Amino acid sequence: MMVFMEQSKTNRNHPEKGSNITVEPIRRLEDIKAIKKLLSDKPRDYLLFTMGINNGLRIGDLLKLKVKDVQGVKPGETVRVREQKTGKDNVLVVNKATYKALMQYLIEAEPSPEDYLFKSQKGNHPLSVSYANRLIKSWCRQINLRGNFGTHTLRKTFGYIQRVHYGVGFELLCKRFNHASPAITMRYLGIEDKEVNGILMNEI
Repeated sequence: MMVFMEQSKTNRNHPEKGSNITVEPIRRLEDIKAIKKLLSDKPRDYLLFTMGINNGLRIGDLLKLKVKDVQGVKPGETVRVREQKTGKDNVLVVNKATYKALMQYLIEAEPSPEDYLFKSQKGNHPLSVSYANRLIKSWCRQINLRGNFGTHTLRKTFGYIQRVHYGVGFELLCKRFNHASPAITMRYLGIEDKEVNGILMNEI
């Protein structure tokens, strides 16, 4: 009981009022697995989380997808997406994890082709960005993650895992994010200091 009260007082996954808000990635693979387990019986939310962390697209661009946009897409294929914020073309890549989550959702939910992929329970409308933000905060809170999390968490998690666990260069991530420069991508992912310290540990 004391632990619960202490956590609720500090509001572990949201900053104090008036503080500088920086939305964080999910850095540990075990935490990603914990959220997937949490959402295993919620196919829509599981798909949103899986698609978000496997593509690095903005949440608003995912929420505008309709079922017909992804029906029949096989692993390795892409879906063209026009970014709302930049007006630039980008692609949604359906890897094996995304494909598995998509098939589970389509089989269990049986949506029609004209339905939004991430449909609200109130008619054929997509989830709002603010509602998706609350969902993501809730998922992180339920597995006791410390920090501030929100809609950019999924996008940042993609970049962080690609960089730290798979060694993908900032130049490639910059292109994926449609950032103006790799320096922006470094700041966006919040791992610049760790990268520099890691280089200094290399022996010559």
